[in-house]
Amino acid sequence: MKELLKSSNWIAGLQWLFFIFANIVVIPITVGAAFELTPGKIVSLLQLSFIVTGLACMAQAFLGHKRAIMEGQSGLWWGVILTLCYSAGSEGMSLSTMGGSLTVGIIISAILTILIGITGLGPHLAKLFNPAVMGVFMFLLGTKLITIFLKGMLGIPFGQAKEVHIDLSISLFSMIIAILVITISIKAPPSIRRYGLLIGIIVGWIFYTLIFKTKGPVSPATSIHFELFPLGKPAWDIGIIITAVFTGLLNTANTFGALKGTDPLYKAETTHSQYKSSFIITGIVNGIAGVLGLVPYAPYVSSIGFLSQTGIMKRTPFILGGLMFFVMGIIPSIGHLFSKLPLSIGSAVLFVAYLQLLNSSWKFFQMVQFHTQNIYRSAIPLFVGIVVMSLPTSYFVTLPAGIRPLLSSGLLVGIFLALLLENLFKWDSL
Repeated sequence: MKELLKSSNWIAGLQWLFFIFANIVVIPITVGAAFELTPGKIVSLLQLSFIVTGLACMAQAFLGHKRAIMEGQSGLWWGVILTLCYSAGSEGMSLSTMGGSLTVGIIISAILTILIGITGLGPHLAKLFNPAVMGVFMFLLGTKLITIFLKGMLGIPFGQAKEVHIDLSISLFSMIIAILVITISIKAPPSIRRYGLLIGIIVGWIFYTLIFKTKGPVSPATSIHFELFPLGKPAWDIGIIITAVFTGLLNTANTFGALKGTDPLYKAETTHSQYKSSFIITGIVNGIAGVLGLVPYAPYVSSIGFLSQTGIMKRTPFILGGLMFFVMGIIPSIGHLFSKLPLSIGSAVLFVAYLQLLNSSWKFFQMVQFHTQNIYRSAIPLFVGIVVMSLPTSYFVTLPAGIRPLLSSGLLVGIFLALLLENLFKWDSL
């Protein structure tokens, strides 16, 4: 109780609130736009994202790994879901069928994640994700997300828009906001630098509204409204389900990266018990996310940078930040307000934030001794993954429907190749 009365903990909690907010706010809006949901449903997704994220953070702090690591909607899942939305049209699949099959896959992957926690397989799986695999994972994830954000900055709509073109005025404005955030991140004092993402969102949003004169998407709600399976009723497209399950298994890399990455900060190695409880909490939250149409969750590797920059290692401020974020979700007017956030502004801010994934990737690669004989261990998955990302989805229509969504995702193909190459060959002995 004494910790709750300390003003320093509440101030630190506000910093966590801003960090959580900047990472989460754009995700449900972009997913709602990609699935062509009504403005009212997008507001509901946003509110539920705030509520579930706040609860997930507090659950991990109290019952899970018990560290100050943000539990948020996974960038890996987000990238895969948006990719599937883009490809659904070219494959002649309706968004509701794709969304329903995705929901089934998410629920299955959630059950598998819980089982990984219960059986204690986490530490054993962690051995598969060595530094070379994590380097590839971080680099390809960054490439995929940066591609999505850059499209948003250029004014290219999310989803299956018939006419796709660059909006020059929005593009120029988004680039100015991105430059502003980069400048703050490089030049500003540390006390201001940590709020760079939030400053970018606020400044960009205000000037965007003044310049482009946007209107609110829907009238303010007076209560929380939600429906089960908003992305589509459960369906059975085997290709989408396999892709979702595989994505869920690869999503465990976030847990390994976040917990291993904070070991030096907490001066303690993650225990088997922490892995078990962390996976169980993530699995339960992901099951809820599947039913409510939310992007599945994972511990955020980017929390390492936040902890290093702020030095806020205690759980109390983190719990307070999660609590405040939860409260924001249960107030309908807040959900309505943030649903108005222009996607181009959110994309510009996150474009800058996720450039840091290159640094994360580089740190992992520095742990690997590369030479002319073993460079293939990372060169193959990196280059193949990037090339597959650049290919139009129409190129893959000749592949069997069951594996098409999986093989058309450069992100998943690259990570799979990295896991395969690292665990079939003894590269360090060459």
